[in-house]
Amino acid sequence: MFGIGVPELLVILVVALIVLGPKRLPDVAKALGKGLAEFRKATADLTDELRNAQTMIEREARETERAARQRAAQQAAAERPAPTGEPVAQAAAAPAAAAQQAASSQPIVQTAAAPAAEPATAPEHPANKPSDPRAA
Repeated sequence: MFGIGVPELLVILVVALIVLGPKRLPDVAKALGKGLAEFRKATADLTDELRNAQTMIEREARETERAARQRAAQQAAAERPAPTGEPVAQAAAAPAAAAQQAASSQPIVQTAAAPAAEPATAPEHPANKPSDPRAA
C-alpha cells in the first residue's frame, strides 16, 4: 500500500501498544477503522459523482454533434436543386425509395438502357508514328 511491509507494520503496532497502552489501543483502532471506512465511502461517492458528470457531458456532446449533422444535412438538402422535369416531392422521395428497395434485397430494374460508349482510342504518341514521313 504505502511501501510498508509486515515487519514495519509490526514495529508500528508495538510502538502504538507501548504509547497508548492496552486499554486505549482497541478504542483507537476502532476509531481509526471507522475513519478509514468513512474516507473510502466519501471517495467512492466522489468518484461516482465525477463519473456521472462525465457521462452527462459526453451525452450532451453527442446530442450536439447529432443536431449539427442533422442541420447540415437539412441545409445541404435545401440547397440542392431538384432535378429538371421532376417535382420536388418525387426528387426527395427517390433516394428513400432506392434505399428501401436495396434493403429489401430485390433486384434493381432499370427502365432505360444507357447509350453505348465509344471505344477509347490511344492518343497519338511520337513513338507510335513511323519514322519515315513518306510511309504514312
